[in-house]
Amino acid sequence: MTRHTHPLLVLLALATGGFAIGTTEFATMSLLPFIQSDMAISPSTASHIISVYALGVVIGAPVITVLAAKIDRKWLLLALMALFALGNGLSAIAPDYNSLMLFRFISGLPHGAYFGLAALMAASVVTSGKRTRAVGMVMLGLTVATIVGVPLATWLGNVFGWRFGFWLVTALALLTVAMIALFAPKTGVATGQSAKSELRALSNSAVLLTLAIGAIGFGGMFAVYTYLTSTLDHVTQMSAHSMPIILGIFGLGMTVGNVVLPRFADRSLMPTAGGLLLWSAAALAAFPLVADNPILIAIDVFCIGMSGALGTILQTRLMDVAGEAQNLAAALNHVAFNMANALGPWLAGLALAFGFGYRSTGVVGCLLALGGLAIWAVARRQEKRQRHAAA
Repeated sequence: MTRHTHPLLVLLALATGGFAIGTTEFATMSLLPFIQSDMAISPSTASHIISVYALGVVIGAPVITVLAAKIDRKWLLLALMALFALGNGLSAIAPDYNSLMLFRFISGLPHGAYFGLAALMAASVVTSGKRTRAVGMVMLGLTVATIVGVPLATWLGNVFGWRFGFWLVTALALLTVAMIALFAPKTGVATGQSAKSELRALSNSAVLLTLAIGAIGFGGMFAVYTYLTSTLDHVTQMSAHSMPIILGIFGLGMTVGNVVLPRFADRSLMPTAGGLLLWSAAALAAFPLVADNPILIAIDVFCIGMSGALGTILQTRLMDVAGEAQNLAAALNHVAFNMANALGPWLAGLALAFGFGYRSTGVVGCLLALGGLAIWAVARRQEKRQRHAAA
């Protein structure tokens, strides 16, 4: 990129990568029935395809980020998206279940490192007062994927076969490679940046508290979302044709949240995070009360979706507290996100196993959001103590 490249083009390139990743992460869930039928495997076996991708995210984010600490961010982003394209292309031609599991694991490896580095690059091309909005633009690619990319990939999978869903993601990944090559700036490597300096993030209490907020507080949203279609079927008693509308409303809520809320976070970051956790707890608490009303549950699902902006806000918070370990701290935010994606559904599943019904997912979600708020309060108190000591 030349110095004259407009920041919006950089953000668009990075967001396209987010769109590709969001499409494969969420569309794979809707493609599972087709994969299950084609490969003659059980639903529980097919679900491992989702889990192994998440495992790739959790392993890849810290390992890649630490090992590549001395590589220019532009070249690393190009390599990560090329690896992502390769993993999805191989998934599209996987001959059997075991090879598909391996290729989904490979596809997950670049996920967290890409989003972390993309967020740092996005923040670097705008003024300091617009950092959270820039990060929100990158995350907007992921949220728009739930509205556009996922339905498109699902339609392709339904009409032409599940492999075409992965071909779509591969094409999006290659488009991202081309756009980053054209528009992204070379950042160089920060003085003193190394694997050792990155690993210091693991001993930074402010970083760990921020990650814990996401891992616990975000779990509430996933507790409800994972079982949303089942709730709409068994409790709301909506038709199969109406359910995608509610899922689209959830994605719309995430998109609106990532457009609107970062503006408040750029002015007052931690109070906005705390307020959003309260918002999430209230919306999740309302879920059991409105689950049998199609209109009210649509409104509530939109409100729950808006709480997805917490990831964007916490990403900026990590930039503020990570010191020299910017890359690793940013990547770990998406490890926390995937931990929440595992924790929320697991706890909600336990509630269902004990016979509490689908409404109970909202109660579980509310408790997780409140748990995240409690950790936020500890982090906020620590921040005020540090400011007082500095003064």
